[in-house]
Amino acid sequence: MADFAVFIEQRQGTIKKASLEALSEAIRQSKDTGGNVTAVLICTDSTSLVKNITCFQPSKVIVIQGPEYNEYSTESYANALQTAIKKLNPKYILAANTAMGKDLIPRVSAHFTSPCVTDVVELVADSSHLLAIKPMYSAKAYGTFAFNCTMAFMTLRPNIFPLAEKNESANVSIETLSCPSIQVRAKVIETKASEKQKMELTEAPIIVSGGRGIKGPEHWAMLQALCDVLGAALGASRAVVDAGWIDHQHQVGQTGKTVSPQLYIACGISGAIQHLAGMNTSKNIVAINSNPDAPIFKLATYGIVGDVFEIVPKLTEEIKKLKGES
Repeated sequence: MADFAVFIEQRQGTIKKASLEALSEAIRQSKDTGGNVTAVLICTDSTSLVKNITCFQPSKVIVIQGPEYNEYSTESYANALQTAIKKLNPKYILAANTAMGKDLIPRVSAHFTSPCVTDVVELVADSSHLLAIKPMYSAKAYGTFAFNCTMAFMTLRPNIFPLAEKNESANVSIETLSCPSIQVRAKVIETKASEKQKMELTEAPIIVSGGRGIKGPEHWAMLQALCDVLGAALGASRAVVDAGWIDHQHQVGQTGKTVSPQLYIACGISGAIQHLAGMNTSKNIVAINSNPDAPIFKLATYGIVGDVFEIVPKLTEEIKKLKGES
């Protein structure tokens, strides 16, 4: 038997979908390992959050709450998660491969001197191990990791693992755990947000991205119009971010954000390996480029060779017609 613990990330009173995907995968894998799955929630107030976790039917939910968890702090959250892990002693600890997950989980794994594999895209159970598979070398290869240890940590890439079926009336044990206080050396005093994305890029089911082919920052409005009719998030290649056309939070790629949407529309993006590494696990890829030899077409599910300034507005209008908005 191998038990799982899953860190449930919340921001400003909202649970991250990527955490629920990690929880769902742990529940699926536990059917093969025969172990229990415990969700660990660290927050200020769990009153409105727990129901969103219990409906996925974990074995138990552990809640650690207090005013010190109002803003994310690596030290305080690590201390809380370590307390839960010491109580549970699970074989596998999972979390979403988000900014918080990538900061927190390696720190906690180091505390337990246990291995940590980040950005996992597949979990496979064999007769004696849980195997973690992740892309390597800008997705040119995939590594398979088996854990010959008593405890292992993993972060799972968002939008890869499907959500489990909900049961709103599920009866799940909820335990509140007290955590010894520590002297935190740094804390968040104030958060100033930059330009607000209408949708978080890493969690968006549809992404429309622009590259150098849109020829200037004045043409983002054209792509944003397509985003609006599709309910999509706006992405960008490194070249246009480096050129100052758009904020870094929109960047998709090896030095930006890794995404796995159901639909990725690349507009005027040639397909440099750095960009492909950040979006190659997208379920469907549509590439629009005037160069028929652009590398993006080798990865694309559908390719359109043509002028992005003609195709994108027409595509936007046709979608509006289909939705009865024009």
